[in-house]
Amino acid sequence: MRKLILSAAIAAAASIPAYAQKPDATAEKVTETSPGKGTITNTAKITASVEAIDSAARTVTLKGPRGKVVTLAVGPEVKNFAQVKVGDRVVVRYAEALTLELKKDGKELRQRSEREGSAVAQPGERPGAAAGRQITVIADVTAVDRKKMIVTLRGPKQTVDLKLRDPEQIKLVKIGDQVEATYQEAMAVSVEPAPKAKAAVTK
Repeated sequence: MRKLILSAAIAAAASIPAYAQKPDATAEKVTETSPGKGTITNTAKITASVEAIDSAARTVTLKGPRGKVVTLAVGPEVKNFAQVKVGDRVVVRYAEALTLELKKDGKELRQRSEREGSAVAQPGERPGAAAGRQITVIADVTAVDRKKMIVTLRGPKQTVDLKLRDPEQIKLVKIGDQVEATYQEAMAVSVEPAPKAKAAVTK
């Protein structure tokens, strides 16, 4: 089912971004399946220290736990950028979920839809921002080759052949069914107080 989820979402949606694990991150992947449905969820958390700030250019230089240094532009959505100080910790949390659901005898039009949303810190709060989006694709099942374990999906922009691995799942699919692929992602960035330095031990 995992192969079905990944292939259908990427092929039918045509532009769904693949999850790329980032350096200096802790990550977790969870797969859940049931007859005709499956979900893959990825989560990651990156913690970095603020090494330098260019207020005029609105950039911040971050150093991750593995020593990687990167300079990022800070968009206008981060309202309290002036509060960021060298030594602060920036925490980035990222999550995405990919769900594929079989719609028996589906009658919906082939389509692709996308929704986006965002939130920012209020004046006086510590700097932070969050953003998310959801992409949904409806595709028609136009052919099923049970011997070769191939399902053909016709999306709103293209037709693809998917090679399945689970014989129990392909038993559920027939011509005239539809597949609904839903991709969700969310990212939150927050600035947290830097940990206090440990006092020197004197003898």
